[in-house]
Amino acid sequence: MKPETKEVEKTSKTIEIEPKEFWDDMRWGRKHYQELIEKYPDKWVAIVGKTVIAVGDGIKQVRRVALQKTEREHIVTLFVECGDHVY
Repeated sequence: MKPETKEVEKTSKTIEIEPKEFWDDMRWGRKHYQELIEKYPDKWVAIVGKTVIAVGDGIKQVRRVALQKTEREHIVTLFVECGDHVY
């Protein structure tokens, strides 16, 4: 009687690195955070091209609108926290 054998498929994982534009937008968001607090307190914002392109109460909604506007895969999405929050 032959022992049972199983063929194991090797898979490789691809690590995706965000493009330079993503990191430029992230730095812009940090640099202008005080302005974002004044304009968009306690809202989610999507930033593309160093510009806020979508604002809303939920991250999914904001990302969906930003994706429709830009078709970019990597979009900076920040919660503009103003004041105290209990999580």
